[in-house]
Amino acid sequence: MAFEISKSFDILEKSLYYRKIRQDMIASNIANADTPYYRPKDIRFEEALEKEVNQKFGIKDKTLQLAVTNPRHLEPKSLSDSAKPIVFFRDGHLARNDGNSVDIDVEMSEMAKNNMAYNASIAALRKDIELFKAVIDSTRNL
Repeated sequence: MAFEISKSFDILEKSLYYRKIRQDMIASNIANADTPYYRPKDIRFEEALEKEVNQKFGIKDKTLQLAVTNPRHLEPKSLSDSAKPIVFFRDGHLARNDGNSVDIDVEMSEMAKNNMAYNASIAALRKDIELFKAVIDSTRNL
């Protein structure tokens, strides 16, 4: 049986891991800004973390259920069952003449947002650990 500091610790740990992967992808996009036909990549993991948070904290699914009124209707496909991080190409920008679609301003903005979220996750983890240490220290004196 694995010991768990808190319900949120595992989620914060995964968040840090995904934020690190995203930071590496953004850095790769910036490094390939002059590579012909390069398409910038990104990762979307918020849905996967949200699903895990809902499971850990017992939050019920808030999606609207599809009504099946006829036996010949197709079974609705549950999108949440396959919730995992998704790597995709960020192609919302015009490609230059060499086919490269990296926009340095977008990449720097995404890197700054990711860095702030990474630092917030670290701060939350530190607070979680400090609370755990405080409990240990208070029981030591008993």
